[in-house]
Amino acid sequence: MMRRIVALATLLVLLTGCTRIGTSSSRNTRHPYTRPHELRIVDIGDVTTLNPMLSSDVTVAWMSELTMAFLVRFDRENRPAPELATIVPSLSNGGVSPDGKTLIYHLRRGIKWSDGAPFTADDVVFSTRLILDKNTNVVTRDGWDRITAIDEPDKYTVVYHMREPYSPSIATFFAASQAAIVPKHLLQHIVNINTDPYNQLPIGIGPFKYVRWQRGDRIELVANPLYWRGRPKLDRIVYRIIPNRDTLVSALQTGDADLWPGAAPAYFPRVQALPGVTVLRQPSYAYGHLDFNITHPVVRDATVRRALLLAWDRRVQREKIAHGIGILQDAVVSPASPFYDRRLGFSEYNAAKANALLDAAGWKRGADGVRGKNGLRLNLVVVSNAGSPDTDQRIELIRAGWKQIGVSLVRKNVSPALLLAPYADGGIIFTGNFDVVFFAWYADPSGSLATEYSCNLIPPKGQNDIRWCDPVAQAALDDFLHTFDFARQKRDNDIVQERLVEQTPTIVSAISEDLFVENSDLKNFHPNQLTFFDNMMDVDI
Repeated sequence: MMRRIVALATLLVLLTGCTRIGTSSSRNTRHPYTRPHELRIVDIGDVTTLNPMLSSDVTVAWMSELTMAFLVRFDRENRPAPELATIVPSLSNGGVSPDGKTLIYHLRRGIKWSDGAPFTADDVVFSTRLILDKNTNVVTRDGWDRITAIDEPDKYTVVYHMREPYSPSIATFFAASQAAIVPKHLLQHIVNINTDPYNQLPIGIGPFKYVRWQRGDRIELVANPLYWRGRPKLDRIVYRIIPNRDTLVSALQTGDADLWPGAAPAYFPRVQALPGVTVLRQPSYAYGHLDFNITHPVVRDATVRRALLLAWDRRVQREKIAHGIGILQDAVVSPASPFYDRRLGFSEYNAAKANALLDAAGWKRGADGVRGKNGLRLNLVVVSNAGSPDTDQRIELIRAGWKQIGVSLVRKNVSPALLLAPYADGGIIFTGNFDVVFFAWYADPSGSLATEYSCNLIPPKGQNDIRWCDPVAQAALDDFLHTFDFARQKRDNDIVQERLVEQTPTIVSAISEDLFVENSDLKNFHPNQLTFFDNMMDVDI
């Protein structure tokens, strides 16, 4: 499964349900700046492709949920729901064989691509083989690489044969937020999918279709009149790229934007005070975090990483930068998830203990106060996205804390597009060009942690950017994937979380809650936690 990533932004709280705060939208007239039936979405994220097969960027995922072809989407309760499949395969309905090694998808008939061509099982088989092609620059083939054969008994049935059971398969094989099905009739004769013009304005089977991508500025969509569920209420969606969040807030204030999804908590007081705006807060599966590239000698020592955790005052960060928004814990799984492990707790700031750990491990302070050992000095290169004042504040807080324990920090700013780009495109995260990096993961619906932490998925094979490989955790990760039994999966997940907390290859900044800043004229927007834009048919403005 491919995990979606986002530049550091959403670190939020509330677990009891979603709330909307702000101006009521029960008026009979629109704001004068509202454009009827046109939704203007804004965020800092830029993209390098619009083909979700080739990207793990959350912005690409959002746009794909609106435009692309999926077998399964997710409903408001985050449950898989049939899209181009007529039913979600399961053990109970026979779509998953008793041994878990066969999956059967029955496809809807009469479906058309947005260019009018018919959709059939040919497209699903072609897309699967494209993902399995070693020349295709997919972010990960995890799950897909367990396929031994794919059958097409007829034009509306696809059968996957697996080498072994793979429990996240339903949430992986052409499910929303993952790789999308692509049209065979357009791509069967291409030379290279990685560079094909298709990736600039993909043809899909969603309620909307692409009409324009002005790089670095905006992506424009219009209603797809051929969508099988009917025509959505919105006529048009424009996604604008605004790299600076202060400028983004100004656009909301002046009425030049209608929706900021995944808004940064540092801006909560400002956006909450804007006239004509409501703020939706809801529990999230996401978590902001600091990752170490543990193949780099300077952060290979787990004692150093533990000391760095203790010298980061995450509680002060939440109160002063995130305005009290955020769940403080050491584990990576949200309390909103059934796989949450409440036993793991939270490590409070303790510079004295951090110093003691480094002293005991033989890291001595030099004349400049920076510690060293065996020729290594604790000078860390920290990479983060540019254009985010809240990230600036967070890094300065960390810098001050780490200085107290003899660690210096050198910051390297990069664009979100470069930070999050795939390995093949030189992305900072996946190429490992960092000692420390900040961003956020969105948890996948299956609960599996293999995508980020499996030994088998270190880039370029996958998304394990910390390059962590622990035999005990790996056995649990593998077992999780091979069973459909929840209790067994829970035990496996607990083991992985415990090992992560013990070894600290990553530090959870905070468990997130999703913030959506909305024009109060926006109606019927009810995002789930996994795929914000999967249920857009009745949304209007």
